[in-house]
Amino acid sequence: MSEIEQQLAAADEATLLELVRAELGALDGALMRRLLRHPFLSTEVIKVLLEDRDVVGSYEVRRELAGHPKTPDAPAMRLVATLYWRDLARLSAESRIRPTVRRAAERRLADRLPGLAAGEKVAIARRCGPGLVARIGQDPNPRVIVALLENPRLTEGVLLQLVSRDSARPELLALVARDRRWGVRYRLRVPICRNPNTPVATALTLLPALRKLDLRAVADDPRLARAVRQRANLLLGRLG
Repeated sequence: MSEIEQQLAAADEATLLELVRAELGALDGALMRRLLRHPFLSTEVIKVLLEDRDVVGSYEVRRELAGHPKTPDAPAMRLVATLYWRDLARLSAESRIRPTVRRAAERRLADRLPGLAAGEKVAIARRCGPGLVARIGQDPNPRVIVALLENPRLTEGVLLQLVSRDSARPELLALVARDRRWGVRYRLRVPICRNPNTPVATALTLLPALRKLDLRAVADDPRLARAVRQRANLLLGRLG
């Protein structure tokens, strides 16, 4: 172990700052990685790093500092703007990242979504945080929606908002209705049946499971397809 490695390993917050000021130019890739994960990495040390062009020229350094809790907000936002979509998705999904940085990553990633390939959107949908769910839910590609429904961070409340929207895509509504995890939830079945954008075949499949009060709401809703309203009336015994 080199002398600098030994000093890094033994440093507390004060001595770490002194070491970085004195030896910054001598920190190679491996030593920099150890520094960025040092338990006593402070805001003062991070400011020293941010002032060095060679240091912030490293993508790895920018990625680590963007999400570090000791990085001040303003430089963290600037660093976020330089990151690739995979790292933006990671920042947007991690609860330990402070909200200001997480929202900045979400906004940056949302801006980039239209230019991403379908496979990239699928990867984002599987791991993105709640702030991106609504945007991803508008994607017309069924593969993206299927991936979104597998996202462990997706909640019934967030999905309820999506399927209740007048702008909800038919693909989303149909896939939620068929999903093993979500399609069985009554709170989701009702708004799906009552959404004019829901494919008729999908609504007809769900109607028999609705309670009478909700069937009446479907039957009396002029926005819905005639076949859907007629089926609701039949289930209510209104037609012979």
